[in-house]
Amino acid sequence: MPNRLTAGESVFSLANTILMLMLCFVTLYPFLYVLFSSLSDPTLLAQSRGLLFKPLGFSTAAYSAVFDNPMIGKGYQNTLLYVSVGTALNLFMTGLGAYVLSRKNVLFGNFIMFAIVITMVFSGGLIPSYIVVTKLGMLNTPLAIIVPGLINTFNMIIMRTAFQSVPVSLEESARMDGANDFTILFRVIVPLSMPVIAVMVLWYAVGHWNSYFSALIYLRDRELYPLQLILREILITNSTDNMMTGTSMGDKMPIGETIKYATIIVSTLPILCLYPFLQKYFVKGVMIGAIKE
Repeated sequence: MPNRLTAGESVFSLANTILMLMLCFVTLYPFLYVLFSSLSDPTLLAQSRGLLFKPLGFSTAAYSAVFDNPMIGKGYQNTLLYVSVGTALNLFMTGLGAYVLSRKNVLFGNFIMFAIVITMVFSGGLIPSYIVVTKLGMLNTPLAIIVPGLINTFNMIIMRTAFQSVPVSLEESARMDGANDFTILFRVIVPLSMPVIAVMVLWYAVGHWNSYFSALIYLRDRELYPLQLILREILITNSTDNMMTGTSMGDKMPIGETIKYATIIVSTLPILCLYPFLQKYFVKGVMIGAIKE
């Protein structure tokens, strides 16, 4: 027979459940508030104060204004380019570096690893980075967004540790069959490290999706702006007037607020849809990369 909980254990379990539900609510509610606000009638939302537990009225005017704005579509296109190309190059370069540093017979391997770790504490700074990007001719090009951050040191250390956990006997067997380093990396090491690869995809993709500072510094052509930089303009500079053609002056402020909320949902939803497919690899991948036996 299963053991029955004592009175103290029952109270403790109930308190834990209530606490977890409160934490879930506190975590989830800001997103729900933005979602409800974006679907609310602009006039009713402007008159409302306090919490929202459902849309006030129902209106999709804000979403219509967002998708009618050509810069939103262009920003999506640019962001998808930066995310897809950037993440692919990030994984390729990080994998190469992690594989080399995970081998035991690398010349000056410890020194190279030490020099790489130093970059996590000290960096050249913004001005030297800007000068380097300018001198390389990448200023105001997509390369300025992708190339400077090709390798994240922390991610490479995690991937290196994961590669070290692969049995050496597999590598030796592959070499006996005539495999070179590229074959071993892409046909032996990478397939056995898919949880870590999935985590790297998530981290790099989210980093590219949320990035706006590099674009703010290196890009001058608005046609190259990522979605997050356009969102920043809308939220900070209140640049919603060009999205409200045909709207009276009295209605511009209320609908301007709902446009901001709708823009946040539009820019956040894709990455939220990606996360559930990678979540099952997340904890496993981090643990593989963090623990070495």
